[in-house]
Amino acid sequence: MAIDTKVQITRLAPTFSLGRWLTFLAVFGPGIVVMLADTEVGSIITAAQSGARWGYQLLLLQLVLVPVLYIVQELTVRLGIFTGRGHGELIRATFGPVWAWISVSGLAVAVIGAIVTEFAGVAGAGELFGVPRWVSLLLAAGFLLVVVWTGTYRRVERIAIALGLFELVFVAVAVAAHPDARAVAAGLAQMSLGDPSYRYLVAANIGAVIMPWMIFYQQSAVVDKHLRPEDYRAARWDTVIGAGVTQLIMAAVIVAAAATFGKSNPNASLNTVGQLANALTPFLGTVMGKVAFSLGIVGAGMVAAIVVSLALAWGFGEVMGYKRSLEHHPREAPWFYLVYSVGVIGGAILVAIVPNLVSLSIAVQVMNALLLPLVLGFLVALAVKALPPEHRLRGSYRWVVIGAAILTTGLGVFGALRR
Repeated sequence: MAIDTKVQITRLAPTFSLGRWLTFLAVFGPGIVVMLADTEVGSIITAAQSGARWGYQLLLLQLVLVPVLYIVQELTVRLGIFTGRGHGELIRATFGPVWAWISVSGLAVAVIGAIVTEFAGVAGAGELFGVPRWVSLLLAAGFLLVVVWTGTYRRVERIAIALGLFELVFVAVAVAAHPDARAVAAGLAQMSLGDPSYRYLVAANIGAVIMPWMIFYQQSAVVDKHLRPEDYRAARWDTVIGAGVTQLIMAAVIVAAAATFGKSNPNASLNTVGQLANALTPFLGTVMGKVAFSLGIVGAGMVAAIVVSLALAWGFGEVMGYKRSLEHHPREAPWFYLVYSVGVIGGAILVAIVPNLVSLSIAVQVMNALLLPLVLGFLVALAVKALPPEHRLRGSYRWVVIGAAILTTGLGVFGALRR
């Protein structure tokens, strides 16, 4: 009898393990999508400029920002799951409509800068192969509109992940660049904080990691996906994995740029996609280098364009009260789809009219750093006040979160203002 019981337990164990994996896969998505979008075109340009100008000195910052990024985005998961409300809606309910409008206004500013950067990157990748700018923009905008207007949340999420995974080509480029291990180790131990241009890039890198639209998107995505309290653990793992992947990509771009332009021409300009391709792909051959780099840039730009435009549509919907879900047909939620479409079409038109907007990418990331007091202030305040008592920030972890928010905000703002 004892043997039978043991056999039954043994047979149940794999089933239980499989069930846990299936639960994780069902929950998996919002974290990895928002993190892949985090490594968007502007972030890649910022990382490349960091490696070209300062070698490996900003590599350590990418590693330090992994736990900070997780701490910030985990709060959005917690707020979404345990309140059932998006970020803008929760600010309105907790602090009133005025503060909600202030928050969503900051979101709109960040989204405008981001969407322009994404389309500029996509257009630049097309120009590497002789594709006219307007053709690339038309195809990209059309694809983004079709994906969201005709898809459910899960379908949009899967397409976004597929696009974002192309960014992993930058890891392959970093490996192909054969970085010198001693130079990497020396760079990790150096920090030129006395140099204003170094501090400016520190601020840009912080702004490239923590952006207002990320917070709005992940919290709203958690709600739209109908994640429940029992999904909380898996959702946190989704965020952990995403934080590691996005910072790995950022680190890879820094390493590749430092091993190439950082060694031979540290003062070179890296403000266009063509210059970036030439800087990061010398070891892959001309054709393969262009193809690999273009896949990475287009993947980064497209997944980020989906995320920032949806964050804008969700954010305004949460403040204004219109229907806002990818589960709704466009006829049921016309304002949601209209705001999304305006973001996509407006960004494409602006990039078609004004050339070389990629050069604004670092400035956009610095602007994100200047918005951190507003963004992280609201996030921490909600985690302290709006959550059910058993899930609020408390004890030592509360002070870890507050300390990380203050330190990150202070370093970002200081670097931006003391250039």
